[in-house]
Order: sequence, then structure tokens, then C-alpha cells
Amino acid sequence: MRIPIFDMHCDLLSYLAKVPDADAFSKDDIACAIPWLIAGGVRTQVLAIYTDVKPESMALASRQADIFESLLAHKERELAAANTAFFSDWDKQNRIGILAAVENAAGIGSESATWKEVTDQFDSLLAKVKRIAYIGLTHHTENRFGGGNYTDGIGLKDDGKRLLDYMSGKKIPIDLSHTSDLLAEGILSHISQAGLDVPVIASHSNFRAIWNHRRNLTDEFAKEIIHREGIIGVNFLRAFLDTEVPERIFDHILHGFHVGAENNICFGADYFYTKDFGDPSRIPFYFPLVENASKYPSILDHLESELGDSQLKKLAHGNALNFYKKLWS
Repeated sequence: MRIPIFDMHCDLLSYLAKVPDADAFSKDDIACAIPWLIAGGVRTQVLAIYTDVKPESMALASRQADIFESLLAHKERELAAANTAFFSDWDKQNRIGILAAVENAAGIGSESATWKEVTDQFDSLLAKVKRIAYIGLTHHTENRFGGGNYTDGIGLKDDGKRLLDYMSGKKIPIDLSHTSDLLAEGILSHISQAGLDVPVIASHSNFRAIWNHRRNLTDEFAKEIIHREGIIGVNFLRAFLDTEVPERIFDHILHGFHVGAENNICFGADYFYTKDFGDPSRIPFYFPLVENASKYPSILDHLESELGDSQLKKLAHGNALNFYKKLWS
């Protein structure tokens, strides 16, 4: 029997918000279109609210939250809210449960926003989507909260500390997938020193020990997430796997088990709209092995010789499902 999937990251919402005539069912446009999710057996999909660091970032984030609401309000037979009730009846679900997350807190607070505007935006987004699966403070670049993964020497800023303080106790994890190493260190230190109740995850990150890219986690950060009982979602993008070797995805997954993440490793495929991307060196974005969300069954089939049934189920959905069941119980 096919194992259902819980995937921690895709960019369907930003595609729907920014691309003219975008269609969540368009298999030709985006690798996480709903038909691909169905074909891959995806039972829960996290939809990122993604913004860049621009003056209009808060408005764009709000628009994506509105789209998330509309996907559920229209009662598409394929979609449901991935809430506590959905998780409690996981085995009986025949629809895709969706959750929203925030990728880049610029969508919560632009560079010029007052702190009152930041907290009002936070509260507004949460009210619209009901649950926030996680928040990443940054994307690739620097913002008011800290340094992104392509910045050097920029860690956690004062507004980043304030946002973590505001998140504390709200059962919203902080995501390390797009932090600079210095920002990740700052986040972990501030949570510990301030005694904050903020879980730590990496929603869509691979391992630097397998592919030396700054978007990937060092083993030190991976082990810290494991220690804090968070989860780590394996990313399918060629740039972060190995630009030449498609099978490297299996090495990343198995390395997760090797560093002690048997109860933490999951999927965070990171499918997004690629047709307007300006860097031709990134093409193809995904190897055929993982080119769209229908590929999960074949990935799991390949791993059958390395992992037992219980481990495959943990990877496919068990670890992510258990994390949110425990967090939101």
C-alpha cells in the first residue's frame, strides 16, 4: 500500500498571488500543482507565504493569506484544513490537508513598519490561516530581523529577538532553513537565554556534510534541532542536493538517519514557480528523479533496501505528523 506523505514546504501561494492566470491545478506551471500532490499521495502540504524584502512585502503576504483562506472557503473537494481534527483522523483522510507558513518575516514586518504594525500584521495573518506551521525570519538576504543564508557576518538583530519573544508560547516553530549560520546561532542562543517557548525546525534543508552549500545544515545545527525535538525537511532542489548527481538525495536522507534524525527527518521538497527565474545556471531546477510531487512513491521505493517499513513511514509522514500532533495537542 502506498505510504501517505506530509511535505513541509512548497510555494504554491506565491505562484497564485503573483503569476497572471495562475491555477492551482496547472500541472504545466508548477511541480506542486494539486494533481501532482494527489498523484504522489500527499496527505498534508505546507504552503509557504513567501515575500522578498520590499516595501510591498506585507501586502503580498496578506494577499497570500487571503488565497489560503479562499482555497478552503471554496471547499475544493481535494483540500481541507490540516488542523487538530484532521491530524487525529489522519488515517481516514481522503483529502489534502493544507497548512500555511511564513517564509521570510519581511511579510510580517517591512523595513519601515512600526512595531505596532508588525504585531498587527502577525495577528492578522494568524487569524486568516488559523495555524502557522512555522516562521522563517529571513530568506536569502538581510532584513530588519537578521541575516539570510547568503549574507555573511549578520546574525540576530534586536527586532528578530522581539519577534521571537512575540512568538513564544504561540506554538509556532522558528525555521532555520534560510538563516545565515550567525543568525541560526543567535536564534538558538536567544531562545535558550530568554527561556522562550519556541520550537526549532528546518523545514526545507539538506546536509552540508553531503553537499557543501550554505543553504544546507551543518551537522551541529542538525543535531541541535534533533536535541530540541524539531524536524528537518529534505529539499529536492538540484542546487542543494548535488548539481551533477541525482541520487544524492538518498545520501542526504540517509545522512539524516546517520546523525540521529530517525524521529526528525521528513520531506520539504520546495517546489516553486520557476518560469520567471532569472538565473539560467539553476536550470534544471529539479532532477527528473524528483521533478514534481508525484515522485514520492518512487523515492520511498528506492529506499526500501536501506530503510525498514517503520523508518520509511517516519520519513514519509510520521515524524512531521507526530511533531504537530504534540505541538498542538
